[in-house]
This record gives sequence, C-alpha cells and structure tokens, in this order.
Amino acid sequence: MRFSFSAEQEEFRATVRRALEARSPTKEVRRLMATDAGFERESWQKLNQELGLTAIHIPEAYGGGGFGYSELGIVLEEMGRGLLCAPFFSTTLAATAIMNAGTEEQKKALLPSLADGTVTATLAFAEEGGSNEPASIALTASPSGATWRLDGTKNFVLDGHTADLLVVVARRPGSRGEEGLSFFTVDGNASGLTRRKLKTMDETRKLAHLAFKSVEARLLGTEGAGAAALAKTLQQALICLANEMVGSAERLREDALEYVKMRMQFGRSIASFQTTKNKAADMLVDVELAKSAAYYAAAALDEGDEDIAALASLAKASAAEACVQTAVHAVQMHGGIGFTWDNDTHLWFKRAKSSEILFGDANEHREKMMQAWAN
Repeated sequence: MRFSFSAEQEEFRATVRRALEARSPTKEVRRLMATDAGFERESWQKLNQELGLTAIHIPEAYGGGGFGYSELGIVLEEMGRGLLCAPFFSTTLAATAIMNAGTEEQKKALLPSLADGTVTATLAFAEEGGSNEPASIALTASPSGATWRLDGTKNFVLDGHTADLLVVVARRPGSRGEEGLSFFTVDGNASGLTRRKLKTMDETRKLAHLAFKSVEARLLGTEGAGAAALAKTLQQALICLANEMVGSAERLREDALEYVKMRMQFGRSIASFQTTKNKAADMLVDVELAKSAAYYAAAALDEGDEDIAALASLAKASAAEACVQTAVHAVQMHGGIGFTWDNDTHLWFKRAKSSEILFGDANEHREKMMQAWAN
C-alpha cells in the first residue's frame, strides 16, 4: 500500500482546490447556508459539468469517472477545507448505496444521472433515535403489486428536503434485527411523503425529517438482503466523512496559525508566546495523525483490505477528535474575536461538532474498532 499521493493525484487536488476557492469563499458559504435549500442547482450542475466531481467513484460503465476512494477522499478533503454548500456528500452516499445494493439494470438506470449532476440524491436510514444500527430501523415496506408501500419516518437525512431521489432502508412488517432489511428508491416528490427541514446548529449541512404514509417505492436489489449492503455503505461513508473532516481541521489550523503570526501584543507576534506554540504543535500532531488514518482507510478500501470495518471506525474516531480539538484551539488562538459571528472560525467549528456525531461519535467507533479486531 502506498503512503503518499502520486503526482497526478496532487495535481488533481490542486485543480479541485482552485475551483472550490473560486466557488466557495466564506462570503458565498454564508449566503447559501442562510437559504432553505442550502445550495443553488444551477451552480451545482455547472460544477459537475466542469469537474465531474459526483462521477469520481462511479464506474465508467455507469457514466462515472472510474476512480477510487483515494481520489474521492481528495475531493471530500478539499470540500471540507472550503466548506462547500452543495449536496455532494448526500448524493455520493446514495450512489454508493446503489452500487452496493442495486442490480446491474438498476445501476445503469440510476447512476448516470447522479454522475452528471442532473439528479441529487440521499440515503435515508437513521430514524428518531439517530441510531445507525440496523436493529433500530422501524420503517416498514409492504408489497403492493409491482411496487412497495413505505410507512414510518426517517430522521437526520442529509439534504433530504431537496433530494430528487431518496434511497431508503426499510424492513418487512414483523421482521427483526438485520433480517428483512431492504433498500428502496423513492421519488423526492412522491405522494404521501412529507419532508421537513430540521433546525440545526450547522447551517452549512442541511438535515431533514421524512414522514412516509403509504409512499410508493421501488425495490433496490434483492428483497431482505439489505443488511450487508447497508453495513458496507456505512463503512464507506465513515471513511468519506473522515477525509472531509481532516480537510476542515487543516483549514482551521492554517487560519489560526496565520492569525497569530499577524496579531501583535506587547510589541511582538503572539505566535512567539509559548502557550501559542504549544497549541500550534498540538494541532499539527492531531491533524497529521488524523490524515494518516483517513488516507490509509481510503487506500485500504480501494485495495479490499479485510480489516476495513476496523479501519473505517479508526478513521472516523481519529478525524472526529482531531477536528473538534483543532476547532477549539483555533477559537482560543483567535482570542475574543474567535467567539464572534463576524469571524469565520465558527463556521468550521459548527461543522466539526455536527460531523463529530454524524454516523456515530469517537467513543462509539473506538468500541466498534476493538470489536472488529477482536473478531
């Protein structure tokens, strides 16, 4: 396994960074996060037409770029750095679920429109308690002729209020645990579906509550065989989120260091104070360790490592703690201005806190990592 990026990957990173710096300055982030949708469809489609970002990890046979999770991790890291307001993560999550659960015909039908950015999508699996465990899923799916009918609710759905396509995990009535779980696709404007945007701390990443009342759905893949596909999808999601978080952490670290070098006190830069040096050193160590875990997990995913479950949890736990702690240090290093709305640090601080608990916090994933290695 390689422990460094190739020249082509570094050039790809530079291209993505330049594009996102032009399209996602903090002024634009603030404007978009104040809207209900959280993004502009025209700009989203233009970004995909120029760079093909949602197509990165989708195989060429389905209209994608055919690259791996290492390249997708680069895109997500740069998006975390730029705090892009767009349905990229949610659409990537849905595309991954379709690749894991769908039939060949379904992949050919659904993935090309996701790859070119004309359709946005999301994965709805968590419910009222926010648990990621399959046993907690209560949404039911009942056969109705050639289609199915869904009844129940989903909560904390990424971009669920605007997604054109919903990939939903549900179970047959009466089934328990991992048995009877299946994937379904639902049109975003389906009859009987109620979508409500949630009020959240992090306004740059929209979440929604979905209520299903006899909503028409189409089975994705094999009925009752969704547990394995869901587990695989969530492992991939953890690695993707970890890469996004290290991008945010690196941006926080760089901005804080730039500020303390500029800020003068007692006739010298506060970067020369010992306490500031200690914080800067801690931030560097935390971020670099989290990067190593995230990069390694993405590479392991590409190579089919058998320890991927443990590595995914390790990456998420490391990135979550590093991002939040770096955000705390960044606010403190900015002094009084760091706590104000006018300073941009709070944007990344809130993203760090919301991402910390998304798909499970560090404590949960340290436990899962140990369980995976014990087995």
